[in-house]
Amino acid sequence: MYKIPGHHHISMLTKDAQVNHHFYAEVLGLRRVKKTVNQDDPSMYHLFYGDLTGSAGTELSFFEMPMAGRTVRGTNAITKIGLLVPSLESLTYWKERFEQFGVLHDDITTYAGRAALPFEDSEGLRLVLLNNDGEEIPDFWAPWEDSTVDSEHRILGMGTTEITVRYLERTAKTLTELFGYVEVSRSEKEAIFQSVEGQAFGEILVQQQEGPSEKPGRGSIHHLAIRVKNEEELRYWDKIVKENGFASTGVIDRYYFQSLYFRDSNAILFEIATDGPGFTRDSSIEDLGKGLDLPAFLEDRRAEIEAKLKPIE
Repeated sequence: MYKIPGHHHISMLTKDAQVNHHFYAEVLGLRRVKKTVNQDDPSMYHLFYGDLTGSAGTELSFFEMPMAGRTVRGTNAITKIGLLVPSLESLTYWKERFEQFGVLHDDITTYAGRAALPFEDSEGLRLVLLNNDGEEIPDFWAPWEDSTVDSEHRILGMGTTEITVRYLERTAKTLTELFGYVEVSRSEKEAIFQSVEGQAFGEILVQQQEGPSEKPGRGSIHHLAIRVKNEEELRYWDKIVKENGFASTGVIDRYYFQSLYFRDSNAILFEIATDGPGFTRDSSIEDLGKGLDLPAFLEDRRAEIEAKLKPIE
């Protein structure tokens, strides 16, 4: 049986790609590794931020939807993104940086058993910085040396992702029985699961909350993608997902990776995505994220697509 080695990426909605770029590239110091379009609707940008090459497990991605309304928070949604930083001192650095840039944030606290600094982006997306405290990270994560953030405090990659659901046991069953996650803690209305036991880079916190489902809008999270190594593993999981009674999209070629999508019993949208080919498929490392990159099947529509997009610096 194959094992899930961690998160792959997480995808959100933004109303303004330029504002989004400023926050994630200039304030958070992440590298914009790919400026492309939504392959299902090429009229909207799809931006990816991450480490030097946008390695699996470091990627935050955003679909630009200029008409997006506000998010009405609720249950049955992915509700918070954890990002790992090197140390407790890093949290103090980031608190001061957030004050400098006027970023909405709380005091340093504890979240999922780690020292943490909760904050929000300008559209209300909830995130939390987590002290990695010297714990293992994937050996292929590579720092981007041109980051605006001091090297000793840069964001390493994705950590604990929070999912809020009406029925905790349903999502727990999907994670443990279908994907082999390990339950590492449990309280009355919250449980933590890890794809690699003891490691935060594949950790999911599931909390139970009654009430209406979240109404998505700007600053909401669309889906969480988990990692597999290659197409062979992806096809294995496609079979497992279907055998467990879920409707899978089947394998889709996303050009930079291959993936499939399904919703669990709480209607949480999961993607399963391969590590490769990666964002350097159509760009050198030096030029990642600078120009508009299009998958091969959209290249003949470049002029039409560019004409509909508002330029981003």
